[in-house]
Amino acid sequence: MNTSISDDQRIFAIERPDPKLMTYYALGCLLAGPLFPIFILPAYFRYHTLRYRFDAEGISMRWGILFRREIVVSYARFQDIHLSSNVVERWLGLARIQIQTASGSAKAEMIIEGLLEFEAIRDFLYSRMRGQHSGTGTMGQAAAPSIRPGGGLSAETAGEVAAALRELAGELRGVREVLERRASGDRKDGGQ
Repeated sequence: MNTSISDDQRIFAIERPDPKLMTYYALGCLLAGPLFPIFILPAYFRYHTLRYRFDAEGISMRWGILFRREIVVSYARFQDIHLSSNVVERWLGLARIQIQTASGSAKAEMIIEGLLEFEAIRDFLYSRMRGQHSGTGTMGQAAAPSIRPGGGLSAETAGEVAAALRELAGELRGVREVLERRASGDRKDGGQ
């Protein structure tokens, strides 16, 4: 549990992308050939103004000089988290973390780039998305069944599941009986 807390603190301390991100931007801009100076300026300013803030509520990402942009997403809004990296990013040890929300858009709401600890951050975000962060009893943990090391349910959980299934079966029987009565009533009315 102490390692989890130190991992959380290490992630909360992240504010800037790694300098390898600027290398990635420069390599991408080189593909523009003679237009390199035009493309490198926005990339340079994006890199130098890009800031992240991870806290207990969510993530904040901001960048820009003339046109300042900030995105804030709470952990509760997360729907899915993806890691992606192309050949150059893998060579540099980088990856992009794409966070999707239920906003209705097919593209990611936030793309975190330029971080070397992308797997640790992804795991951290998944645990926050599921509500399983350390130190709090959350709904995500309460709703999850307790599983024994051998792979089966604990006796207490198995009893709760069995009771819930019996209750569900009783309610389904009642619904079936009501539907059968309505169906037999319709047949009597139609026959007369």
